[in-house]
Amino acid sequence: MKNFAPSRVVRNTLLGTALLFTISHFAQANEPFPNSPIPAVPDIDAEAYILIDYNSGKVLAEKNADQRRDPASLTKMMTSYVIGQAIKSGKIGANDMVTVNEDAWATGNPVFKGSSLMFLKPGDRVSVSQLTRGINLQSGNDACVAMADYVAGDQTNFVQLMNGYVSKLGLQNTHFQTVHGLDADGQYSSARDIALIGQALIRDVPEEYAIYKEKEFTFNNIRQTNRNGLLWDKSLSVDGIKTGHTNGAGYNLVASATEGDMRLISVVMGGKSMKGRDAESKKLLTYGFRFYETVKPLQAGVEFASEPVWFGDENNVKLGVTEDLFLTIPRGRLKDLKASYDVTNKELEAPLKKGQAIGTINFQLDGKTIEQHPLVVLKDVEEGGFFSRLIDYIKLLFHRWFG
Repeated sequence: MKNFAPSRVVRNTLLGTALLFTISHFAQANEPFPNSPIPAVPDIDAEAYILIDYNSGKVLAEKNADQRRDPASLTKMMTSYVIGQAIKSGKIGANDMVTVNEDAWATGNPVFKGSSLMFLKPGDRVSVSQLTRGINLQSGNDACVAMADYVAGDQTNFVQLMNGYVSKLGLQNTHFQTVHGLDADGQYSSARDIALIGQALIRDVPEEYAIYKEKEFTFNNIRQTNRNGLLWDKSLSVDGIKTGHTNGAGYNLVASATEGDMRLISVVMGGKSMKGRDAESKKLLTYGFRFYETVKPLQAGVEFASEPVWFGDENNVKLGVTEDLFLTIPRGRLKDLKASYDVTNKELEAPLKKGQAIGTINFQLDGKTIEQHPLVVLKDVEEGGFFSRLIDYIKLLFHRWFG
């Protein structure tokens, strides 16, 4: 192993501590945090659950997270995502007026009997903004149908859009058959996939996600409150996301909360009661905030290291990451975090392209690697002129001969 001299140790202000640069061998990533007194996850009374850090994607707790289950109204998160993407792309507008069709009328659809509704009637003219609140806040199955008709022409086409995003988001255990989530053969999702849909909502369609923190919505003089009970919990800063319940699914809740710069997403599926799903979700979120913290050791485009490059129009290439890099570590361990990197090819040759991966960044606690991320080129390095390449060729020969 080759170590840099102390003069090469760079103080990273984003970390607030020195990041130690070394050339090292690869180590196994994502090992349990060593020497960190983190207790076991509290008992969670649910069939399946997961807790992830929104920024880093780190899984902090899970049980049966990939088990395929009835998603119930958590399905509406994907319905909402499709609507948000349609608004974002300009295909529809929040102020568009939608004419409600017969298929969105609860009285004419026995399948809607006893389910959550916005109480639409055929011929009603309702704005997209109101219908999205009917979906996100009131969990209105009729509102889902009305928006599916407006966005895609009918429910079948809209479900195809939903499953298209399932593929784009890389969800492994999700398939939708309905736009609203009432139990249907062949419809399923998992706690992990639902957490990833929540992450996508927050990241990709923030204006759509902002609706989820609203506590009530009134339509046709019918006032309904948001079913996410954690929005009223003053000990947490919860701003979403969605509840769900059917006989087949049990009681489900996806919650997201922030504490400082940290955001967590919890998913509880197959809970025993409405209050129970709130309580179990709170346990998960409290556990995550109490024992972990999120840090940003590297910023997109900021030089992390540099390496010599041969036959180029530059003598050195700047290396780092192209997107802000977040890590979730045990709370209070920031001062102990170190970084090293490994370059795959010790003799880098031009041309090198921005974003090209040429090695790995390793983050360590107590001498063990806890995370690995690609080390990439931050700026193109083109081939040098003929004479500069000739000189480099001679230098490289001497370098190989004499070290």
